[in-house]
Amino acid sequence: MSGAEKIVVIGAGAFGTALATVISLEGRHPVTLIGRDPSLMSDLRDDRVHDAALPGVPLPDALEFSAEPDAIGEASLVLFAMPSQAQADAARHYGPYLADGAVVVTCAKGIDKSSGRLLTELLEAELPHHPVAVLSGPGFAADIARGLPTAMAIAAGDEALAERLANALSSRTFRLYASSDRIGVQLGGALKNVLAIACGIIEGAGLGESARAALISRGLAEMSRLVEAMGGNADTVRGLSGLGDLVLTGTSHQSRNLRFGIALGRGEGTQAGGPLVEGAFAASVAARLGKKFSVELPVTNAVADIIDGKLDIMTAMEQLMTRPITTE
Repeated sequence: MSGAEKIVVIGAGAFGTALATVISLEGRHPVTLIGRDPSLMSDLRDDRVHDAALPGVPLPDALEFSAEPDAIGEASLVLFAMPSQAQADAARHYGPYLADGAVVVTCAKGIDKSSGRLLTELLEAELPHHPVAVLSGPGFAADIARGLPTAMAIAAGDEALAERLANALSSRTFRLYASSDRIGVQLGGALKNVLAIACGIIEGAGLGESARAALISRGLAEMSRLVEAMGGNADTVRGLSGLGDLVLTGTSHQSRNLRFGIALGRGEGTQAGGPLVEGAFAASVAARLGKKFSVELPVTNAVADIIDGKLDIMTAMEQLMTRPITTE
């Protein structure tokens, strides 16, 4: 297989399995999916279906499975597809098995809650001898795995590396656009989860589609301000990893963040799936970043306060609607 990359996806949840599936289907590179549960990985190998994560989606015959960390030893590209708050632990667990020069790609959309660092910063600290890139953008696992047209962004500090990754991981139905703005791509992916919760709150509280549209547009302005303050390119959030992902997760009921927000809007409380929702972690962290960089994030702050029980929904809406009138 001339010019092939050996690719490993770590994380046998819905998104990791979907990525491994779509990359393997192309047949250009050997792909292995790694999970920590030996029984699950054996079942996936034998049954070629992951009913718990992707019901009804056949897994390619070429896709390999393993629960052994040393299975990453010859991989040139290693995708970390576990949730954002598990990435540091994964780096410590799998780091000793990485091959020299292996590229690590974080595929989570969040900010490390304990440190407030972006995931690329976190992984670079844990894996100092490996380039770290980020994959983000509008793509539901079920759509990706079923071969439905999907476009996402992949960003690396080096533009040539980003282009290499885009070429290696793209397929006929899964198209990646290269970027050198890791800050913008990551903040877009993390903050859109917070804003999707806000969209859900609006829906659950019955505040109307006009309110949702206003929130999406003002939320993008928040994203742009924070991205710029943290050294990224404000234009990045108008692309796939910001606007594209926000439109998807802020309007589709496939989005866990939207459904969580709807539950909040209906008064059902934070117990409705909160521990599994990336935006629930990201809200308070993003609010802290806003204060650190002196950036106004009124929607983000409101979501964080609602989740923490410091603010009720109608008061939050009143505060947002009575902010000083400024130019667009």
